[in-house]
Amino acid sequence: MAAQRAELPLVAIVGPTGSGKSELALTLAERFDGEAINADSMQFYRGMDIGTAKLPLAQRRGIAHHLMDFLSVREDTTVAAFQSMAREAIAEIRSRGKLPILVGGSGLYNRAALDVLEFPGTDPDIRAMLEHELERDGLAVLVARLQEVDPVSAARINDAKRVVRALEVHALTGRAFSSFMPEREYVSPTLQIGLNGDRAELHARLARRVHGMVDAGLIDEVRALIPEGLREGRTAHKALGYQQFLRVLDGSSTVAQASEETIVATRQFARRQLTWFRADPRVNWLDWSQPDLGEAAAALLKADFPEV
Repeated sequence: MAAQRAELPLVAIVGPTGSGKSELALTLAERFDGEAINADSMQFYRGMDIGTAKLPLAQRRGIAHHLMDFLSVREDTTVAAFQSMAREAIAEIRSRGKLPILVGGSGLYNRAALDVLEFPGTDPDIRAMLEHELERDGLAVLVARLQEVDPVSAARINDAKRVVRALEVHALTGRAFSSFMPEREYVSPTLQIGLNGDRAELHARLARRVHGMVDAGLIDEVRALIPEGLREGRTAHKALGYQQFLRVLDGSSTVAQASEETIVATRQFARRQLTWFRADPRVNWLDWSQPDLGEAAAALLKADFPEV
């Protein structure tokens, strides 16, 4: 059985946060004997459960989930490292005759796992110099410099971490960071299924989810992670909800303010996710609200890969 299924495709379930990707992944995994691979970069962190909407173990229906909880909040990883780990997980799952299902809304991490994609190296000295300049001069100065050497990247990215990375790559290779994003080409047979729906309903879903996180103890989760190094880590403390509720614990915000700020930030993040995934013409879009969602997703898979 395993030998016959060794060349099974990779299924990637994409879309904005709150669209039901995890649930659909479980449905397909049950139907096609699959296992899930996490591509949500904030679910890499141990202890960041409530605020990342990490599916509790008891709700995973016995389906194996890979690449969750492998970092402490003090640690960090790179897209290139994730690419290696994800492809190892995909190969290992296939070797056991199981269907690999990538699920998560971190766009670049998804593409790193799916596509023929080259990642340039890093240089800690260059990175440190750029981070010092960022702290000293501000983000606008670095964005202006990036505009001069790589206007394509400057138009696409607006967060400090990625601006620093783009400038580091240019300094290291002499090439624009955007040149490392080639034509879309899957590294192995793949089906992408995107979930989308009514924008007002998504906004309502996200508001309910944030309020549910608060009710479930998000502020206590944030408090418990502080002695684990949440403030010291480069990435974890910037996660949606965590940065807002750190301010509550610092006394500079209230639970109500932090909740509303998290809702707004999550809606903005969902919009950016949709922009990213809509740019990929290979995504097969389904409405998350359709009653036969699981059947529709299964039909897409069977249509492209009848051997599954």
